[in-house]
Amino acid sequence: MADVFLRRVRLRNFKSIPACDVALGPLTFLVGPNGSGKSNFLDALRLTSDALSDTLDSAFRERGGVAEVRRRSKGHPNHFAVSLDFCLPDGALGFYYFEVAARKATSRSEGEGWYEVREERCTIDPGPLFGERHWYIAQPSKRTVTSSLVNMPRPMPDRLYLQAASGFDEFRQVYDALVAMKVYNLNPDEIRAPQAPDPGRVLARDGWNIASVVGEISKQSPETNERITEFLGAAVPGITEFNRRSVGQLVSLDFRQTVAGDERTWSFPASSMSDGTLRALAVLVALFQSGDEGLRTKLVGIEEPEAAIHPAALAVLFDALCEASLTTQVIVTSHSADLIDLLDGHRGFGSESLLAVEMITGNTVIGELDDVGKSILRERLFTPGDLLRNQQLLPDETARMLSTDMQLDLLSPDSSPS
Repeated sequence: MADVFLRRVRLRNFKSIPACDVALGPLTFLVGPNGSGKSNFLDALRLTSDALSDTLDSAFRERGGVAEVRRRSKGHPNHFAVSLDFCLPDGALGFYYFEVAARKATSRSEGEGWYEVREERCTIDPGPLFGERHWYIAQPSKRTVTSSLVNMPRPMPDRLYLQAASGFDEFRQVYDALVAMKVYNLNPDEIRAPQAPDPGRVLARDGWNIASVVGEISKQSPETNERITEFLGAAVPGITEFNRRSVGQLVSLDFRQTVAGDERTWSFPASSMSDGTLRALAVLVALFQSGDEGLRTKLVGIEEPEAAIHPAALAVLFDALCEASLTTQVIVTSHSADLIDLLDGHRGFGSESLLAVEMITGNTVIGELDDVGKSILRERLFTPGDLLRNQQLLPDETARMLSTDMQLDLLSPDSSPS
């Protein structure tokens, strides 16, 4: 089993989530009905990665501005915070925290949508036998920073400080790991269309560069390409091969598939393939894609991987998720009772891999399954899918109470989730 990169996620006032505090495993299913806020949890991770790889401003603009990121409520909370407890590949433990406050414009020229990073913290502890503990506390709104290192640069109120701190070897590894987190909402139309050539190092969020990524995988990791082909062939009977091909100055995908009455396989362009086939391939590429060693994806999040995939192929999808989680932490959102039913009786993953998501009066509640649900599953009275179908797969009371706690502590890295 792979080491879990993100061990714990705490959020406050992020979109529809007032507060949550959850532990994550190598494979985690966020399960709940449409509109319950599952995607908002994943977007907190994606925003962190986006803001570190580019800027906070670009991350907010993609989401419609900071007003669309911070939670709306009668009390009008004007700031949100993200706290991530992590374990790095070398075994070092740590946490990363930042809080962003929306602020009023100080002049007409500034307009609306202004914000500032109120505070940001990072701690990396390799343990007493393996090295020195490193940390910083930055208050960009005050342009001050204290740190275990000397000569740290001054923070800027519109930037996450870890970008600047990554210039120091002590903080580079956590920066690379957080930037490499990838969250996918795959679009068959983008996957199907001819695509501009791309280096193909990492699959884009909607899959628009999949042809380039497939080409890179086939060159750099033939064994990975073969494994993806095996999974795809099991999910879509008849598929024997897929390749990158040139279409003028663009690139696309070409599939080889058996046809009844012909011993040879036929070639089909991506434009002829179903949404289910294209999504299945994109999910597999997202899970098993290769990257440069220093930027290898530590975490992959996929929104509703079962969408457009035939129910008969869900077992193949589930096996792929389980296998990928041996090397990369995987988080998926789902409202498929059939998919989560595959957890029932699985040796490696069970109901402990579920996080229940519920919308209560406009607020998203995320937590472990409640005691009643756990008892039902433990006594095997119903399956997880049965609970979901009957709207009984619900977060526990602790999560419900926590969602009303605006004073949730996001700065204690050593304690476990409540």
